[in-house]
Amino acid sequence: MARTSGNGHKNGNGDGNGRGHDDGGGTALSVDTAAPALNSQSLSYVEDLYESFLKSRDAVPAEWAAYFDAMHAGEDANGSVHSAWSADPPFPSRSIFNPAGAQAATSRVAPGQQRMDVAATQERLDQLIRNFRVRGHIAANLDPLAQPRSAPPELDPAFYEFTEEDMDHELSTKWVGGPDVRTLRGIINWLKTTYCRSIGVQFMHIDSLRVREWLQEQMEATGNRLRLKHEEQVRILKRLADAVIFEEFLSKKFVGYKFFSLEGAETLIPLLDMAIEKAGNEGVREVVIGMAHRGRLNVLANVLQKSPRLIFREFDDNDPQLHFGHGDVKYHLGYSSDWFTTENKKVHLSLCFNPSHLEFVNTVAQGRIRAKQDRFRDFRREHGMCILVHGDAAFAGEGIVQETLNLSELKGYKIGGTLHIILNNQVGFTTSPDEGRSTTYASDVAKMLQSPIFHVNGEDPEAVAQVLNLALDFRRKFRRDVVIDMYCYRRRGHNEGDEPEFTQPLMYKAIKERKSVYEAYLEHLQGQRGVTREEAEKINEERRARLDTELTEARREDFVRRVDHWGGIWSGFMGGPASQADHPDTSLPAEKLSKILEVQTIVPEDFAPHPKIVRLLEARREMSAGKRPLDWGAAELLAFGSILVDGRPIRFSGQDVRRGTFSHRHAVLSDYEDGHTFKPLKNIEPERGRIEIYNSPLSEAGVLGFEYGYSLDCPEGLVMWEAQFGDFCNAAQVIIDQFITSAEDKWDRLSNLVLLLPHGYEGQGPEHSSARLERFLSMAADDNYQIVQPSTPAQMFHLLRRQVLRKWKKPLCVMTPKSLLRLPACTSSLEDCATGGFRPVLNDTTIADPSKVNRILLCSGRVYYDLAEKRAAENRDDIAIVRVEEFYPLPKAALQECLSQYPEGTPVLWVQDEPENMGAGRFMRIHFGERLFNRYPMSVVSRPASASPATGSHNAHKREQARLLQEAFT
Repeated sequence: MARTSGNGHKNGNGDGNGRGHDDGGGTALSVDTAAPALNSQSLSYVEDLYESFLKSRDAVPAEWAAYFDAMHAGEDANGSVHSAWSADPPFPSRSIFNPAGAQAATSRVAPGQQRMDVAATQERLDQLIRNFRVRGHIAANLDPLAQPRSAPPELDPAFYEFTEEDMDHELSTKWVGGPDVRTLRGIINWLKTTYCRSIGVQFMHIDSLRVREWLQEQMEATGNRLRLKHEEQVRILKRLADAVIFEEFLSKKFVGYKFFSLEGAETLIPLLDMAIEKAGNEGVREVVIGMAHRGRLNVLANVLQKSPRLIFREFDDNDPQLHFGHGDVKYHLGYSSDWFTTENKKVHLSLCFNPSHLEFVNTVAQGRIRAKQDRFRDFRREHGMCILVHGDAAFAGEGIVQETLNLSELKGYKIGGTLHIILNNQVGFTTSPDEGRSTTYASDVAKMLQSPIFHVNGEDPEAVAQVLNLALDFRRKFRRDVVIDMYCYRRRGHNEGDEPEFTQPLMYKAIKERKSVYEAYLEHLQGQRGVTREEAEKINEERRARLDTELTEARREDFVRRVDHWGGIWSGFMGGPASQADHPDTSLPAEKLSKILEVQTIVPEDFAPHPKIVRLLEARREMSAGKRPLDWGAAELLAFGSILVDGRPIRFSGQDVRRGTFSHRHAVLSDYEDGHTFKPLKNIEPERGRIEIYNSPLSEAGVLGFEYGYSLDCPEGLVMWEAQFGDFCNAAQVIIDQFITSAEDKWDRLSNLVLLLPHGYEGQGPEHSSARLERFLSMAADDNYQIVQPSTPAQMFHLLRRQVLRKWKKPLCVMTPKSLLRLPACTSSLEDCATGGFRPVLNDTTIADPSKVNRILLCSGRVYYDLAEKRAAENRDDIAIVRVEEFYPLPKAALQECLSQYPEGTPVLWVQDEPENMGAGRFMRIHFGERLFNRYPMSVVSRPASASPATGSHNAHKREQARLLQEAFT
């Protein structure tokens, strides 16, 4: 009987558990049975043969033609009469269908045995075909440095008891691309060509039969080969020359410099060239590229068309005065340009700036393309494409990769599919694959998606062209991510000063013996009489001459570097020091505000809100009429609605943001009967701005990166991310540190992103109390971003409107409340929103005579309400409580003006919930010293310094808080 493979015969999910069911194009297999029963797909095969026979007797193999002739005569070989569609038809016999040596075709064999012989043979063939689809990649010639791997036994015909005598017999290949009937030898050769040449494909893990069959058809109909025209081959050669000569030039002219050479993976340049050309000709208008440092300079010069003289000038570093205290290394820089395809289609290219923290740029790039698509209302996600270039070690090792992939099919983050390109150098710094991953391939994490993974030998440029062509066709048809795992190598060490033979001596001996991919491809074309050595040398000399000219220009004494500030969609906006900040009017007439809030209380007639939501909507209706003060949730929605009325877009995502972690927002409602949703802001949206509010997956770094990227291409809108608790934002620390707080300083890039971080000490333990205000304050410099802790709903309203209306664009970090969301004392009137604006310092308006004040409590956020309550309880009128609402840029002038009404020498106590080594206490002392404005002695009241933000005991918290308040008043 036919054996099963060691991994089992994979089912439709490709799980390899030995189950017999198959919905992937082959027939089902009854495992461990001597004679598999005829199944529906075998019957379908016979029916198709019969239909072909009815059209032409010559269209089917001779034995089937004889069988159908006999059937038409009304009897089988035994003289029995059968219906054409009998449930148990007698099949013709032939030696190929009986590997055990059954009788010749002319012999009379029992009908049941004949049926089993034919069915068993077709089953064995289907098993073989299917295992090539599932396991063929194992035998593919992928590694340029190594011999092909041994084929798994299930790819050997002998595994299915086929013999050499069987090789020239004809069998049905109805389910394989190409002719419907072929010899066994032809079938095997075609399968090897398709799945085991320079391309290995993993696609049988995809659940959808339609998708798998589409991929099979595309690959098997062509043998997984792309027939290139002569001019296309020459273009590949020229792009390889661009890549190789650029690297050679850098290594000769800038000896000892680090630039993270692309050598060994130069095929990336023609790959990107083909990707942009094909995508552009098919309607893509915007391409955003995210990649790490390896090969980045080559991509900048040869894909983004950044002038080499600018790159060379960066090597020489002749302009240090431009970079005192800021800027970044040359292999982290981004760029943008316009590309015109051969069909004169314009494509705008953007290469994202990137830190050394590998893979974290992924969702930033994806967020950018989503914003671009939204900008030109490409809601079908057809005209923008994201390309991410990964390293093999990083793709397998960095958890942000899984977060990136997980976003790909979520409504709030879909971009029509990302093209992932893994530059598989087969080493990470000095770490070999067996030390760096537990999987067969670096790409295996991508099998979580319903997308194919194309492994390809990077030294076969035409195989790379086929894979790229098929990958983009797949992306365009199914709007999903697709992965190209391009095997190559790193000719030098991790950088140009590294000695790789210390740790990979055998690999680098093999590398030293290899010619460049350019030379190998040139020899291939010479063998086809496509290009002569003289023509190739002319191509090379033109490129070397151009680079020499560019270097000469870069070293001219009168060289003037053009500094590009904010252009394009950022024209009219600015960054820079806070002294340049504008202060727009954020107020609106009370009547307009009333209407904006009121329309958000209206739901469709067929919508059944939860009973508690009915009461909430009624309360908000009273707020809109001025009968009830505004709570925090109403103020937020009032701000959102007013921004939409101005025609500006809003994007808001994070964990549970639709309802709000603390159930205060309810920006999206769910029907109590059938669960469908309704967004009350939709009552404003159709005629005005557009709002998207999405609950995010349980991810901080990936989602925050996406929203940051979105903000880079949406300067006029409100882009927000909210943490479930502020404590959890440190899971996104790389995005905060390397992008949000430092991008303007390093890369001259602005963002208006808003971070909402619930913060406050309320006895919920060390992981639900602190958004780590002190960390944000420690990164505050050069007016790089804003740090705010508003304490009233009206302050929040004006703050959000200010963020949108300002021309001065900086990220905004907001320490938002938790218990204050429902605190009766923490409310505002509609008039508070209709007048004034955001105030960085709130003075104490309850003090009748400031001259009698003998103590000033300076504080921020939730603790103000505790202090105010205690003061009222003790009936004290000699203590003023002043709130600092904005920590950074530090409002010194506003604070000085506020304090000026109090007598000089009045003690100022900075009061905070946080331990002494956390919160804002140390920040205030750094900026003001021991004597505030040289008038008021200042000290700090706080919990004692602690390694952990808060106690886990609620009773301990209450005692600590009581002690803190007592110290503030005594």
